[in-house]
This record gives sequence, C-alpha cells and structure tokens, in this order.
Amino acid sequence: MKKIFAILVILIALPAAIQAGNRIIVSKKQLMLYVVNEKSDTLFSCPVACGTNLGNKTRIGDHKTPEGTFKIIKMYDATSWKHDFKDGKGMRLGAYGPLFFRLNVPGFNDIGLHGTIFPESIGTRSSEGCVRMKNEDIKRLYRYCYIGMPVTIEADE
Repeated sequence: MKKIFAILVILIALPAAIQAGNRIIVSKKQLMLYVVNEKSDTLFSCPVACGTNLGNKTRIGDHKTPEGTFKIIKMYDATSWKHDFKDGKGMRLGAYGPLFFRLNVPGFNDIGLHGTIFPESIGTRSSEGCVRMKNEDIKRLYRYCYIGMPVTIEADE
C-alpha cells in the first residue's frame, strides 16, 4: 500500500515539477501570449487583446495593461462572473469567459488573464487592462499554468 501511495504522489507531483520551469510572456506590441519553458522553447502561443491605451498601468480606469513580471496568484472558474462594459447593455454574464487567472499586480486587485464574450476583439487594443484571449485559448493555456507561475508583460514601446 505504501508503494502505491508513493507512486501516486510521484505521478501527481511530476506534472507540477515539469511545469515549474514554464513562464508566460505577453507581448503588447505583437498582441501575443507565449508559454515558454526553461530552455525558452515555445510550448503554446495565442493572440490576445490588451488595454486600449498604450503604456504601463498607473491608476484604475486608465485602460492600460501593466508592464513587468507578476505571478499567477489564483485561478478561477469565471463562467458565472458578470461585467458591465458601459455599452448600454448592462451586466453581461460570461464576460470573462470560462477562466480568470489573477495576477499579483501591486496596487491593483483585478488584473488577470481571461477569456471573453468578444472573440472579435482578440488582436486589438480593447481591454480595460487585462490580457484577454479566446475562450478555447484560455482553456488550452490552463494546462500549462500553476499558482506562482511568472507572467512577464512586455512594454508597448
């Protein structure tokens, strides 16, 4: 029984150990997200939408995506989350797609990587500051992510 338990622990821990060297790089210039391993091999990539305005986030409501290296601190099922995009349509269910990965951005509590109900916005500067991607891409990205994973968001310029 102890052997079986030890094997299970190894099998459960192995994927986390393999992922531990992975990191995410977001290019605001290219509007692309990359998952790379410790050898800088690209494991996954997808187009994204970033903040409407260029530059580093400095205040709530500036519609800028923060720049720097942050960590994923929480991964949420966001299917029941709502948001008012101030487009006259009120609160919209599923606004963040199926998943939301919260980042530890100093001074801001609600910055993350997430899906969207606006897939046509991907590849544009249209978010309020988060990094938005197609729902199928955030689901695929989930397989590479872990709590504590570093996310580097490169400067626009």
